[in-house]
Amino acid sequence: MNQRHPNTKAVVSEGRIAFIQSCWHKDIVDQCRLAFVEEIVRLGCPEDRIDVYEVPGVFEIPLQAKLLAASRRYAAIVATGLVVNGGIYRHEFVSDAVISGLMQVQLATEVPVISAVLTPQAFHEHEEHRRFFREHFLVKGREAASACWRTLANLDRVRRLQDAAD
Repeated sequence: MNQRHPNTKAVVSEGRIAFIQSCWHKDIVDQCRLAFVEEIVRLGCPEDRIDVYEVPGVFEIPLQAKLLAASRRYAAIVATGLVVNGGIYRHEFVSDAVISGLMQVQLATEVPVISAVLTPQAFHEHEEHRRFFREHFLVKGREAASACWRTLANLDRVRRLQDAAD
């Protein structure tokens, strides 16, 4: 089901992609970036068109995304991080704030923001969970690359329609 707009490769290869990742549980979150880069390159985006930005935690991602989108340097922004339930309600507040913030950024700037910020119901520091989430972030990285690719193609198509109507 890899439906591509005919100009997708040109759109992605000409634009830059910002990849923001939080450093909390970095060994796990890194897997998303590695898989994203591998997949987006496989789809046709040159690796040198991807800029990586690290932030301390997920709460800092929306501001970074807003500033990057406002720079008009990026065709798309991808964000990843891991919000863990530490046994208090705070993780729900943080998750909601991050996802809402990312949505606000893309709606205000018309720069797509792809979220691979995960908020698992349960995460424990033992090796079984760490291994599971390292593998899961590989899947999410590939999915984020596919979503980014398709979103850029769809936006290009809509913008071409708008230009033709003008």
